[in-house]
Amino acid sequence: MSDPGNYAGNTDRSIGQLVAAATAEMSALVHDEIALAKAEVRQDAKRGAIGSIAFVAAGVFALFSIPVLSFAAAYGIHNLGLGLAWSFLIVGGAFIALGLLLAFLGIRKFKKVKPPEKSIASAKQTAAVLQNAKPHPRPSVEAAAIIERSGSSLAKGVEGGTGRDNATAVARSST
Repeated sequence: MSDPGNYAGNTDRSIGQLVAAATAEMSALVHDEIALAKAEVRQDAKRGAIGSIAFVAAGVFALFSIPVLSFAAAYGIHNLGLGLAWSFLIVGGAFIALGLLLAFLGIRKFKKVKPPEKSIASAKQTAAVLQNAKPHPRPSVEAAAIIERSGSSLAKGVEGGTGRDNATAVARSST
């Protein structure tokens, strides 16, 4: 990456050259770090995508298994001597009971959800501080001072007092 003859202990290099070399090496280091981070993110994204696809496939197979297992349960109950209609009714009732139980658990969990009180208080406090804050005024620079610093021939007229309006007009028209 760097020339072994051009190390920092070499007295033949000027400070400017050393700073330029350090800047170039720092830039290369930052670029290498960014490339490494991109490679790691790409690899993690690929793993995450494969994992997501596996979960989706598992969910699809589980979803497809529900009707099959329902029919198996109904016919299993029918084989115990109960009528086929009653067997399917029992399995359907079990699904309704399971759905109601899950809905009840969901409602209980939703009732425990509270607004983020600390975040709301912090946002209100920040808003109050910002409403009372005043922007820092920018120092006004008069046209005469600008012309005087520029060394223009109009500066002589400004000192006399008669050229102030002309200097302001020139400064405004040149911007």
